[in-house]
Amino acid sequence: MPSATGHFLHELPGGARVLTAPMPDRMSASVVLMFGVGSRFEPDAIGGISHFIEHLLFKGTRRWPTAKDIAEAIEGVGGVMNASTDKEVTVYWARVPMDRLQLAIDVLCDIVTDSQLAPNDIDRERMVILEEIKMYQDQPQDYVHSIFEEAMWPRHPLGRDIVGTAESVSSVTRDDLVDYLREHYRRSRLVVGVSGGIDPDRTADMIDRGLGLAGGPAEGAYDAAPDGHRAPEVVLLEKKTEQAHICLGSRALSYMDPDRYALDLVNTVLGEGMSSRLFLEIREQRGLAYDVHSYSSKHRDSGYFAVYMGVDPKKAEEAVAAALEELRRIAEQEVPESELTKAKEFTKGRLRLGLESTNAMASWLAQQLLLTGTIRTVDEVIAIIDGLTAADLRRVAARVMGAPTQLAVIGPFPSAEPFRKAIGA
Repeated sequence: MPSATGHFLHELPGGARVLTAPMPDRMSASVVLMFGVGSRFEPDAIGGISHFIEHLLFKGTRRWPTAKDIAEAIEGVGGVMNASTDKEVTVYWARVPMDRLQLAIDVLCDIVTDSQLAPNDIDRERMVILEEIKMYQDQPQDYVHSIFEEAMWPRHPLGRDIVGTAESVSSVTRDDLVDYLREHYRRSRLVVGVSGGIDPDRTADMIDRGLGLAGGPAEGAYDAAPDGHRAPEVVLLEKKTEQAHICLGSRALSYMDPDRYALDLVNTVLGEGMSSRLFLEIREQRGLAYDVHSYSSKHRDSGYFAVYMGVDPKKAEEAVAAALEELRRIAEQEVPESELTKAKEFTKGRLRLGLESTNAMASWLAQQLLLTGTIRTVDEVIAIIDGLTAADLRRVAARVMGAPTQLAVIGPFPSAEPFRKAIGA
């Protein structure tokens, strides 16, 4: 029987779980293999190994010996496939015409259970990732977020780039890769989401037959998030840039916190879209930035809330002051009813629109089950959003904005002192 969400949950031997969500009006089928492992599980010496493995698993198996063979298997039927690594999750997915579902399952199961990890492939991909690190560091509008996370989680895996460092990537051996796969890529750490024009029971059987992963509990845990900051801090990377790239924020909520939905609405009011407060004040009214937005990052035991701005270096202090004023205002004053209604409709609309594709639906269901152990329907989430009040938003904003502000800057500044004064450090 289907659940209230319209999906089916299948428990496989060894602890793997399969979520199937039939969408009979779709012509596609999507398969998402989601493992509960990511960069925060890694010791510093092999930092980036989760991301390294994600790259390598596309390089060849016994059935599909080369990266070209793997790509052509999916692209040859008009499908797409990809993967991603995060702090706590690694994902492999494919979307194909619905009558090619078996092929997608075969390819994905094969790459996560029978990758050959050929030494030549390891050496080549190591070079690719080292270039990826250099590319990222050359893009200050992206790299400032890494510096901000280092400030947010000092000397902790959460503060390290998902790709690792040049030193750690250079030192990873094939034995390290094999050991890490054996320890973490187990059925007990896997949730599979499948959505589209599918038969639920038949799909679960296909996956069970294709998975060659070991059962039993996965090894390795991660260090708890460190305690919150006691004082504001500034991290400055002096660099000759045309813009100052600024990221400021504070510790916030985990994805297990019931207040996370209220924080999402706070984020919408502050920095989502062209009608948000930060956009209107800092871009439209003051003309200080082209790109200004806010966002939150949530982990199992903590999280943060942040604002990003790219501004003229001469206007950097003014921009920081303006952003801090908006953060203070939303923590001290209730959002007007009309603005709250707009934020709710924006959030509900984005949720509904974001789940139209089979890949999005499969990912959404799998991520909920893997990370939180429960699944809320779209209607349940919408009911939570509708039930939030202006007082809820102010309470949660005060809870988050009341933590010490951390600020990261990349730009042509010889000293961080002006920024330290701006945040009261």
